[in-house]
Amino acid sequence: MAGVMFSVSPVSHSRDAVIQQRIDMKTKPPGSLGRLESLAAQLAAITGVEKIRLHKPVMIVFAADHGIAEEGVSIAPAAVTQQMVKNFIDGGAAVNCFCQVASMSLYVVDAGILNAIESGRVINQRLGAGTDNIAKAPAMSRETAESGLTLGADVVRQRVAESSNVFAFGEMGIGNTSAASAVLAVILGRSVEETCGRGTGIDDDAFERKKSLIAAAFERHQATQSPDDTINILASLGGFEIVQMTGAMLAAAEQQCVIMVDGFIASVAALAAVRIAPEARDYMVFCHHSEEQAHSLILEALDAEPLLDLGLRLGEGTGAALAYPLLQSAQSFYNYMASFDDAGITAV
Repeated sequence: MAGVMFSVSPVSHSRDAVIQQRIDMKTKPPGSLGRLESLAAQLAAITGVEKIRLHKPVMIVFAADHGIAEEGVSIAPAAVTQQMVKNFIDGGAAVNCFCQVASMSLYVVDAGILNAIESGRVINQRLGAGTDNIAKAPAMSRETAESGLTLGADVVRQRVAESSNVFAFGEMGIGNTSAASAVLAVILGRSVEETCGRGTGIDDDAFERKKSLIAAAFERHQATQSPDDTINILASLGGFEIVQMTGAMLAAAEQQCVIMVDGFIASVAALAAVRIAPEARDYMVFCHHSEEQAHSLILEALDAEPLLDLGLRLGEGTGAALAYPLLQSAQSFYNYMASFDDAGITAV
């Protein structure tokens, strides 16, 4: 992986028995808090056995445009990407509302939208004015993809320097389910029929066109590239926001932070990150099950059971923001719930 390197250490499991005993000795029947118990065990292994420590949770939304959007693969035109970025910085999007409830700081990154927004509230990490149309040409060069990994990592490292250790990631980009579907098809060796969904809710004609275009992108890539080089896959078929999100996840794992994985697009980035550094999987909490049909394929490939299933298919990081209070609840019972000894109760 010339040009960009990440050094990710696996989460230590040397104290798993201690963590489990601590959970089992709380004033409850063993296992009665269900998924919260396994979540608490994961968070304790990542952040601290004696007390789970969640500091300054951050939501980073990466935005970029896609050349394939010109083919009508979404119900919305490409201009909506920029309009939604303005909505994010003005506080009017769903992810803003949910981050406010969860007390998460929100950062918006312009990874390469068509028309830049001059605002101090947008982090400018533009790799271009949208990718090339993947049905006809590679989305970007390998060098650009490597730059994207580094830029995404930089955003996380800056927040780690400010004491954050919980990172959620969202995205915005008209056409990005097409890019993600193409990346997924190559990484998992699945057909486009299996990896392509309706995204924003396109009609039957647009759906057939979308599948045909992704198939063309898939065939172009297969004819010229190795299926085992993840960075080349991202360069050939991905998006500026997808590659930066992948780098951000790798940096969060490298810094031994909690990674909150949102829906379909974010999960494709997570899959790419795990392909680059398998140890990154240990740090990932999968937040919700997307309505996008291929999300189940990723969850299966990563042996992941998401926390929520609310029928969401919006993106933006909304599912991750909604899930954060569950992490806080896991932290609270692990840190503060009395043990049987503390409460003078006979263990059940």
